[in-house]
Amino acid sequence: MFITFEGIEGSGKTTLMHAVAGALRKQGRAVVETHEPGGTPVGDRIRAIFLDRPLTISPLAEALLLNASRAHLVAEVIEPAIQRGQIVLCDRFIDSTLAYQGYGRGLNLSMLHNLSDTAARGRLPDVTFFVDISVALSRERVASRARADGQAQDRLDREDDAFHERVRGGYLELARSNEERIHVLDGTMTQEQLAASAVEALQAYEKIPTN
Repeated sequence: MFITFEGIEGSGKTTLMHAVAGALRKQGRAVVETHEPGGTPVGDRIRAIFLDRPLTISPLAEALLLNASRAHLVAEVIEPAIQRGQIVLCDRFIDSTLAYQGYGRGLNLSMLHNLSDTAARGRLPDVTFFVDISVALSRERVASRARADGQAQDRLDREDDAFHERVRGGYLELARSNEERIHVLDGTMTQEQLAASAVEALQAYEKIPTN
């Protein structure tokens, strides 16, 4: 099974992924956790470029960088783990590219679908959790995280509210178009409530006959 976690900055998707991984491991399941961009030595170098604050990167170059990282991650981590029968949990995947570079940056969605599908070798998530929060709450959480870490915000964190509103709207549109795959979770819930909701959804998914 391949499960992905999506959301705007500060939504809590990464924390949710770790919680779901822990719950699955308690059930005796073999779990691999990874993330985009990155997840491999090559991908981590691409991630450093992608998030570098001083750089100005065109929308198309962003999409190409992300998909270069994705292609390597799928080939080196995701597909081998799935073939071994492991459950793969990934922090961001194709939906992020559609939301950020498509709805956020304005790139053609059909082109991004094709580019991402090629990079992913046709691999799509079985289940996706989109953790939804308002842009205002996102801003509060990102600023608080930056103060706690003592680090400046990255390139995407520093985009204006209008950009993040477009991204959030894109995610919601993707969820409406993919109701069977994308589960929308209320990001204002506690971490425990979010994890319980996700695990319950996965249990329901696994009861659905696949033939």
